[in-house]
Amino acid sequence: MIVIGGGLAGPEAAFQAARQGAAVHLYEMRPQVSTPAHRTAALGELVCSNSLKSETPYTAPWLLKQELRRAGSLLLRAADAAAVPGGQALTVDRLGFSAGIEQGLRAQTGITVMRAEVRQLPPQCGVVLASGPLTSGPLAADLERVAGGGSLYFYDAISPIVDADSIDSSRVFAASRYGKGGDDYLNCPLTREEYDTFCAALRGAASYPLHSFEQACFFEACLPLEELARRGPETLRFGPMKPVGLPDPRTGRLPHAVVQLRRENLRADSYNLVGFQNHLRFADQARVLRLIPGLERARFLRFGQVHRNTYVDAPRLLGAGLEVRTRPGLFIAGQLCGTEGYVEAIATGLLAGVAAARLQRGLPFLPPPRDSALGSLVHYISAAPGRPYVPANMTFDLLPPAPTQLRRDKAERHRLQCARALDAFTAWWREHAPPGAAPDPEPVTMPVPALDF
Repeated sequence: MIVIGGGLAGPEAAFQAARQGAAVHLYEMRPQVSTPAHRTAALGELVCSNSLKSETPYTAPWLLKQELRRAGSLLLRAADAAAVPGGQALTVDRLGFSAGIEQGLRAQTGITVMRAEVRQLPPQCGVVLASGPLTSGPLAADLERVAGGGSLYFYDAISPIVDADSIDSSRVFAASRYGKGGDDYLNCPLTREEYDTFCAALRGAASYPLHSFEQACFFEACLPLEELARRGPETLRFGPMKPVGLPDPRTGRLPHAVVQLRRENLRADSYNLVGFQNHLRFADQARVLRLIPGLERARFLRFGQVHRNTYVDAPRLLGAGLEVRTRPGLFIAGQLCGTEGYVEAIATGLLAGVAAARLQRGLPFLPPPRDSALGSLVHYISAAPGRPYVPANMTFDLLPPAPTQLRRDKAERHRLQCARALDAFTAWWREHAPPGAAPDPEPVTMPVPALDF
């Protein structure tokens, strides 16, 4: 088998395929060919945030991660091992996360890592394309040929990172929202006057221009800061700068607005500005962000940036096993297949790796059941109505609806949906687990009434 791409989906696909008994060549073009967003040649480099979202039980991100853990996901294991304090989120040390992935791949027999650019899709059966949103030009052009005009794009953005020593500790306070997770974040409180000054400077700052042939198609869940500011004076206070659940312990009152800083590693020597992805020119970016209380003398280790993300028109192109309908034996996974989010990329990599390996070895394969989180995510990818196709994160809206009688009890509804999903996924995985895999955790046992469609 050939797996193309050393981000998140590719290593997971290679690992799962090798567990199924396939011999795998995993190709990564870095360091020979880099991208505008990557900084290292490490496998599994997290380009944007270092958070794999919520670990709060019975949330949609938690559910998808629980399914992956039951399937023995290499990348979830690496994330758990590299976790740093992050409130209710699974937040990781980037370097430790990458090191765990590479160690896990070395320990798994049957995987060879190739540091070379793949410029054309290999013709053989058993190929997983997981080259990500920054797929190189020649390979993207070949994919466009296979897809028949199915490649689309939008713009994604990454948040700035500041040196911890440059933060004025006298002006910030440590806390997690609603007190959940301890004092894992640093919080920069703003008064109304400070907030208004910041927003005015942000709206007047210069952005890097888009090329004349490009259209700004930002993903709504990851909008650049300046785009949010243009949508109204209060938009930021209801978005990345919301103060809800973060009273200042020095005053006992909620600030008018708050900027949260999340640690990048266990040493806590650097912090990223949560939700502050932007496309401002670096000089303007530094000037505007230094208006935030506590960041007046901030040293920026990385400025926010915007980069192009490529993905395919998944419902037209892909089946429920992520196989290209017009090219049997070719599977597409990760952000390239039309998902948003780290865990979603890992999940589609796991599925594509299992499906491709079992196809190549002549073993039966069925897509994960619709009741499961992974099954619902793939159902959206392969069958989403309407055009143009919009990439998705894992949410409860993708799952089959809960019983009618529970629709007013959101917590119980989500608990039942999670129970049903974990039971369904566990049963599916037992049919597709590699030989000798460790026993799955016991499925959730609780009475679940029939779904009312």
